[in-house]
Amino acid sequence: MRDEQAALDVVQDSMLKLSEKYGAKPPAELPMLFQRILQNTVRDYYRRYKVRATWTTQLSSMLTGKDGGENADPLETLAPAEGSNQALEPSEHLEKSQLIVLIEDELKKLPPRQREAFLLRYWEELDVAETAQAMGCSEGSVKTHCSRAAHTLASALKRKGITL
Repeated sequence: MRDEQAALDVVQDSMLKLSEKYGAKPPAELPMLFQRILQNTVRDYYRRYKVRATWTTQLSSMLTGKDGGENADPLETLAPAEGSNQALEPSEHLEKSQLIVLIEDELKKLPPRQREAFLLRYWEELDVAETAQAMGCSEGSVKTHCSRAAHTLASALKRKGITL
């Protein structure tokens, strides 16, 4: 191995494997076992290195650095998943989390049946029939409770200057 640090890591990993798996073996068998474990660990290292090199080469061939140089991070070219928090700036993430706290506070102020209907319909994403069955009431009652809860929440958030 050309990299001294990698070689030391491989030896250390091999010694750990030897002590964990074969600590109870007679001392006379340990050198042969260590030799085999070391060979396998070196092979594993080179396999991992080959896979990393392949992916790094493939990804880096698709881009150049922002400055046109070689200092590009291939992972920066991948777009975050839609709807993930990764796409948000820190300030947007903070605003979103504060809005959720405000909504949760307003939800606590709703009458229990309205809160239950609202949470089942919009948080748990149950349909009207499933919500009615879970609440033990008619579908019309679910619609009424949800409508009242939504209007109450909307007006409470509007009073605080929040429009969705």
